[in-house]
Amino acid sequence: MIAILGAVAILAAFLGCLALAFRGLISLVRPQRATPSRLQVPVLVVLMGAVASMGALQLALLTDDFSVAYVADHSASTTPFVFKIASAWAALEGSIVLWGLILALCIWTVWRRIAARSKNDQLWAAALGIMGIVGLFFFGLMLTVSNPFQVCLTPATVGCLEATWAVWTPAQAAMEGLGPNPLLQNHFLMALHPPLLYAGYVGLTVPFAFAMSALLIGRGGAAWLEASRSWTLVAWGFLTLGIVLGGLWSYEVLGWGGYWAWDPVENASFIPWLIATAFIHSSIVQRRRGMLQAWNFVLVILAFASTILGTFLTRSGIISSVHSFSQSPIGPILLWFLAFILVVSFGIFAARLNDVASSSRLDSMVSREGFFLVNNLVLSVFAFVVMLGTLYPLFLEAITGDTAGVGPPFFNRFAIPISLVLLVAMAIGSIAPWRSASPTLLWERIRLPFVISLAAGALAVMMDYRDGYLLLGVIAGTLVIATAIHRLFASAHRRTVKTDESMVAAIGKTLRGDRQYWSGQLSHIGVAILAIGIALSSNLAVTGTYSVKQFDTVSFAGMELMYLETVIRREPNREVIGARIVITRDGRQVGVLEPGINSYFMQGQSIGTPSVATSVGGDLYLTLVRIDDSGVSFKALWFPYVWLVWAGGLLIAMAPLWGWLGRRRSRIPDQVEESTRQ
Repeated sequence: MIAILGAVAILAAFLGCLALAFRGLISLVRPQRATPSRLQVPVLVVLMGAVASMGALQLALLTDDFSVAYVADHSASTTPFVFKIASAWAALEGSIVLWGLILALCIWTVWRRIAARSKNDQLWAAALGIMGIVGLFFFGLMLTVSNPFQVCLTPATVGCLEATWAVWTPAQAAMEGLGPNPLLQNHFLMALHPPLLYAGYVGLTVPFAFAMSALLIGRGGAAWLEASRSWTLVAWGFLTLGIVLGGLWSYEVLGWGGYWAWDPVENASFIPWLIATAFIHSSIVQRRRGMLQAWNFVLVILAFASTILGTFLTRSGIISSVHSFSQSPIGPILLWFLAFILVVSFGIFAARLNDVASSSRLDSMVSREGFFLVNNLVLSVFAFVVMLGTLYPLFLEAITGDTAGVGPPFFNRFAIPISLVLLVAMAIGSIAPWRSASPTLLWERIRLPFVISLAAGALAVMMDYRDGYLLLGVIAGTLVIATAIHRLFASAHRRTVKTDESMVAAIGKTLRGDRQYWSGQLSHIGVAILAIGIALSSNLAVTGTYSVKQFDTVSFAGMELMYLETVIRREPNREVIGARIVITRDGRQVGVLEPGINSYFMQGQSIGTPSVATSVGGDLYLTLVRIDDSGVSFKALWFPYVWLVWAGGLLIAMAPLWGWLGRRRSRIPDQVEESTRQ
């Protein structure tokens, strides 16, 4: 019954997308039909179908309905509640259901906005039509090669051996399910990281749809940018948060001690983030100066296409990664869809190029738009390098049959200098005036932050931090932070002179005066904090591997680590065997860690789980290598100030909220703060 409900819901969503695509795109030739009321029924059908399909899948998981093959193969009666919920996106078919649900929510929110306008608008109607086409593809996948509601025909003792998409066929329920992949039920972030990342991926459909709508209509200008700006920022924020939490998940679960390994699927999420970041910056230039119109269309097409590329890399099974699913027929279909998107989108763009080409020209490279252009070029080069390093092994194997790997040294060789250039451009560009800037004015605005950044570098040297990249990272990151704070205080000071307000009140009003500018500055500060955290934690890390017997003590990074006892704990879905290790510093106990090995009953698989003690000074990270009657072997790592990575990443992700709150209060600010205007 649940399988039938889910299948009908997906079919309804598919038909709703078909009607939405037709009714939305017909407005291109019949503008009088671009009314919100004509689109209401298809939008609501898509939304209700997507919600019902996810609800049916969750119901099947929570009730242990092992007659549904997806439940039998990816959940178990002993799976903890939070991981049963997360099992809905722990495998290929369920992840596409989540994708469809988020897309339906995006469609609904866009329709709500056009309905609130209560007037015909070709741009919005056609954008919804294009989103309907995207929905047709993903709900079509659910109806065919990625059907989450196949029923089990031949059950095994555990799991399902044979299934069919014909949901009306009498099903045979398995006695028990296999349960999720052990790595996907080992940390609560499994419930957060994929949905947030998907929200970022799918959210980029909205600016893409508006861009294609503007091209089809032949309407240049910034109207499509204004219409889609909120969704762009929200999608970018979710994508950022998903990447950051993914790094934290890797750090807390995989046991290798890092948070970013340039894994192909990590790169697949980083590429659209880089392109979307470039798009956000260049869209500011277009809205302010009417420049880079054609370039913005290119960026938004590439941003959306890169999300499809990421989906292909994750779900095709073509790469080996902790993130990727097994080999699946969905891979070639996604590749053809990616080709379709690129060919059709750039074909429309080429046909309309004369209608959308910018008329304004750059007055001077020494200006805010000049530095934004540098920012765009560097981000684009960064995205190209990451894509090249990710796809090169695939192309090589496809052409020659040879296998090769591109590891962290390749990416770091380019990423470090590119990141330093970005930080400097970020610092200067945000304080440069529009159109042109005199060297005297720029030096006046950057002089104090420059001195502060050099002082931070000198302090690092005094603390015996001599690595060149570490020092450059600290100096460049401090320059960004100091520049933003100096600009804030300078603007607030000018306000106090004019109004006799207190400095605190002036700072608050300055921050509220142009929320979009200051949300950008908060993001820049977050990037700088993250960069400093990476520079410190990666260059000052200390590692060691020890084999000890019970009550033995070893010295590590100024601490004493004593193996106290073995801990054995049996849980419904696994057995945990760990080592209790007492941490002391200067004779005083400062913590107890329990790195362990978790053995999952259904899969018969054991995975190590690290234990981390976090402090202001850094993280002590222990991971178990071996444990038996003779003692334990464990790896110890010390990461100074690694919390700056998480703090910076979260600030980057949350900063757009400041600008979004301002847009909710007033779509068009009445007054722009003088400090951000010039």
